[in-house]
Amino acid sequence: MLDADFFHRWMSTTAASVDREAAHLTELDSAIGDADHGSNLQRGFTAVAAALDKEPPQTPGAVLMLAGRQLISTVGGASGPLYGTLLRRTGKELGDAPAVTAEELARALGAGVAAVAQLGGAQAGDKTMLDALLPAVEALGTSFEAGRDAALAGALATVPLQARKGRASYLGERSIGHQDPGATSSALLIDALAETAGAVGGGA
Repeated sequence: MLDADFFHRWMSTTAASVDREAAHLTELDSAIGDADHGSNLQRGFTAVAAALDKEPPQTPGAVLMLAGRQLISTVGGASGPLYGTLLRRTGKELGDAPAVTAEELARALGAGVAAVAQLGGAQAGDKTMLDALLPAVEALGTSFEAGRDAALAGALATVPLQARKGRASYLGERSIGHQDPGATSSALLIDALAETAGAVGGGA
């Protein structure tokens, strides 16, 4: 079972990963976006880690709800609302349970991803964060490691795609040949989940 401490460590691991990869995310975003994706997420997840350390929530759902609120309030542009919606909706789906199964997390994350798709009006193949999250959610039904691998493959698969949503879509065909920064940061989120699960000997 995955308790509030597991979710706290997932968010802390994500914050550390985003901090390490911030320059790379911004480099990717400089090619097809505003060149601020790395710095924006770095600020947001640093705030998430600080808030969770200051007053640790007692349930998995509450951890993700707090993380989502922090991202919405500290990250500008589209990334804050999209990541905030992902985590808040996932947390809402988990409810007040003191601990959840890996299967319950996968289902709740699926609802979170659906909320992101609705908010952004995007779908698979639009060269967005969904290209990493959608295959990840499906693969999480097998294992955390499979989810991590699917998210990474999905992020890499955005390279030959033409962006159809967000600022990158303004570039038209010139967006082809660049890895989507949102899909890349989403892969970091799922990688952190797998790392957290591995640290406790877990697995779906």
